Amino acid sequence: MFARPIPAPPGSRPLRRALGAVCGAAILAAPVAAGAATPSNALVMAWNIDAISTFDPAQIGEVVTNEIVQNTCDSLVDFDPADETKVIPLFAERWDVSDDRLQITFHLRKGATFPSGNPVTAAETAWSMQRVVKLGFGNAATLTEYGFTKDKVETQITAPDDATLVMKLDKPYPTNLVLQAIAANRVSATMDKTTILANEVNGDLGNKYLATHTECVGPYRLAQWNAGEAVVLQANDKYWGEPPALKRVLIRHVAEAGTQRLLLTQGDVDVARDLTPEDMKDLEGSPDVSIVRVIKPQLFFWTFNNADPIFSNEKVRLAMRYLIDYDGLAKTVMTYTGVPRASFVQIGAVGALDEKEGQPFSLDLDKAKALLAEAGYPNGFKATVFIGTLPHSGPIAQSVQQNAAKVGVELTLERMANAQLFSRVRGREFQTAMQAWQTGVPDAHGNASRLVYNPDNRAEAKLTQYPAWRAAFYSEDANKKVDAALLEPDPEKRNAIYRDLQLQIMQQGPMAIMFQMYNPAAIRKSLKNWTWNGFRTYYDPVSK
Repeated sequence: MFARPIPAPPGSRPLRRALGAVCGAAILAAPVAAGAATPSNALVMAWNIDAISTFDPAQIGEVVTNEIVQNTCDSLVDFDPADETKVIPLFAERWDVSDDRLQITFHLRKGATFPSGNPVTAAETAWSMQRVVKLGFGNAATLTEYGFTKDKVETQITAPDDATLVMKLDKPYPTNLVLQAIAANRVSATMDKTTILANEVNGDLGNKYLATHTECVGPYRLAQWNAGEAVVLQANDKYWGEPPALKRVLIRHVAEAGTQRLLLTQGDVDVARDLTPEDMKDLEGSPDVSIVRVIKPQLFFWTFNNADPIFSNEKVRLAMRYLIDYDGLAKTVMTYTGVPRASFVQIGAVGALDEKEGQPFSLDLDKAKALLAEAGYPNGFKATVFIGTLPHSGPIAQSVQQNAAKVGVELTLERMANAQLFSRVRGREFQTAMQAWQTGVPDAHGNASRLVYNPDNRAEAKLTQYPAWRAAFYSEDANKKVDAALLEPDPEKRNAIYRDLQLQIMQQGPMAIMFQMYNPAAIRKSLKNWTWNGFRTYYDPVSK
C-alpha cells in the first residue's frame, strides 16, 4: 500500500522572463571601465571563488561550487524559498511514500531535454545517483549513510519507466529527512549520461570531464570557467521550466573585500558577496546599495587534529574554547556575518539547543590555563593554525592567537588559498585549522552525521566529507547516539538524544565551533527579485 501522492503546488518555481543574450566570453575577457553599468541581461557578482576545483556533483564539497551547481543542476525536490523546513517539487512533480517508509517513488517531469539535445528519462536520474555511490568520493556519504551501497545501488535506485524513479531504503528513516538530505541535494541531479560517458577517461564515469563542465537538467549551464578569474553561466534554452529572467550570470573572482566594494559602488558589479562589516556599515545608508542577509546552516569553527599528541587530549581542546572572545568578535568582526554558536546543531534546525544553551562559553583565560595544567601543559605549547581567505578568518585567528599567548600557547598562523586549505584538512595534513562547514538539511542529523559521527577512523578510509574523520575524532558512544536519534520515531525522545549529544560534544568534541554564519550580500538597488534562504540562492528569478 502506498500513501496518497503529494502534488506539485501552484507556483512552485518563480515565474521568469527571458531577455536578450549577451556573450559570456566577451564579458569575461573585456576590461571593466570605472562606473560602467553591468549588462541589462546579465547578473554580475564579485565573490571569492578560489575554492572551486570541480563541478562534478559527486565530488564538490565547497559552498561556492554548491551554489553554482544548484543553479545548473535541478535536484529531485527543492527547499521552499519561503520556508526552508519544507520541500517542494522540482524535477520530480510529485512522490509517493510506502506505508512502511521503506520506498519513495518519484514521478518525474516528462519531455525534458539536456542542453546537448539528448532526451531526459528516469534512467538517467537513476544512473546519476548510482554514479555518485560507485565513484565513492566524499558526496557518496550522502547516500551511503542511508543504506545505499556500491554492490546494491543498481537495485536500490531504479527507473521502472521513463518518468518514474524508485528509491528503496534499508531502514524506515524519517521521510522528510530523506527528501531534504538526498532528494534536495546535488547528488540527485539528473546528468546527461550519453555526453558524460562519451568523455569518460579510464573508467572515471566522466569525473575528469565534469571538473570543467556541467551536463545536467537545470535553468543555467556552465559556459566558461577560468580558474582564479571568473565563472560564466548561460541560460539553458532547452530547460523544461520557465527560462531565467537574465540570460547570463558572471561571477568574478575578487578576493579582496575593498575591491569588491569599489566595483559595487562604481556599478561594475550588481552584487558583492564578501564585504567586511565596516564596508556593510558604511553602505547601509547608500541610495544605490542595499545590505541583505539570511542566516544559513553554516558553522565556522576551529578544528583540531586528534591524531596530534597535543590535541588528542580533550582537556586541551576544551581549553581552546575558552580562548575565543565570542562576544567581542560578535560586536566587531562578525557584526554582519555571524552569531555566536558553540553547538554543532545550527539555530533553527530540528533538535537544536536554543541560542543561550547552545553557546555556554566566554573568554576565560584562567579557565583555559587551569585546563592546560590538568592536561599536562602548564607552560603551554606551540601549534600551527591554517586559515583560508574568508575575510573573517584572519581577524578571528589573530584574536585567538593573542589570547593564547597570554596562557603560554604560541600559535603560528599560516594563510593559504581555500582550495589548498581544504586539501590539507581533507588529507589530515594539519595540526589545527579554521574553516566553515555547511549542512544540507534543517535537522540535527545533518551535522551530527558529519561533525560528530565517524564510521571508520582509519586513515585509508579517506572519508574526506566527514569533518569528524578529518579531525581523526572517533567516539563509539557518540556514534551510537547519532544512530539512535536518526531512527527514533518519538520527536521528544529524539530531541532529548540530540540535547545530550550537543552538551557532550561541546565539552569533548574535535572542534571549537564559534559562529553560525549569515549569508550577507550588498546589492545594487537596480537588481530585483534577489531570492534566497539558508539552503539555496536562486539566480533564475533575479531581474533588472
